Amino acid sequence: MRASSRAIVVLALAAGCALFSAAAFAKDDPQSGTWKMNAAKSKYSPGPGNKSMTLTIQADENGMKLQGDGTDAQDKPLHVEYEAKFDGKDYPAKVPDGDAVSLKRIDARTIVVTQKKAGQATVKVTSKVSADGKTRTSTFTGKNSEGKTVHNVVVYEKQ
Repeated sequence: MRASSRAIVVLALAAGCALFSAAAFAKDDPQSGTWKMNAAKSKYSPGPGNKSMTLTIQADENGMKLQGDGTDAQDKPLHVEYEAKFDGKDYPAKVPDGDAVSLKRIDARTIVVTQKKAGQATVKVTSKVSADGKTRTSTFTGKNSEGKTVHNVVVYEKQ
């Protein structure tokens, strides 16, 4: 009985350490945090671009949860949202140019999100966080929902 009680305590401590480690990694992940778009530094082709966007990101070694709200060029509200793993599989998403995303982590500071519509890739978004962790630059390439070729560079600043 005494040995099984020790085993339970050891397992509980191990589980607690694992949860703490996962939470600490998510907090330290360069992608994680609140990011506000800097419209003056962002470039949209074709334009005009969004007027505002604020992203809230929780990321760890396994995946990422993203939520964003802002306004487009016509002052209409924008909302993006998804939760996906870095495994290349498709996950449901609310994004302007698709209904699903697949994620791939290139390195600690770089991720690639492929937006898809009905299983077909539409826009690829490569997001890199600067070495100082203060800037996140997202480059959008592909075809938007209107079939137009896009090359947008959106700059975000950590809040």
